[in-house]
Amino acid sequence: MFERVDYIIERIDGDYAYLKKVENPDEELKCVARALLPEEIMEGSRVAYELLQYRIVQ
Repeated sequence: MFERVDYIIERIDGDYAYLKKVENPDEELKCVARALLPEEIMEGSRVAYELLQYRIVQ
């Protein structure tokens, strides 16, 4: 079973974005290829990872 994990886009650097886990902000940032994220993301956007996909959430 897949669990939803929420992230904040901490920074964008070229083809990669660095995500901070909402539930545990002290964890190391997760580096994700921008191709796997919604096109409209920007720094500060909140995304959810669920069912092997990222989507923007409010």
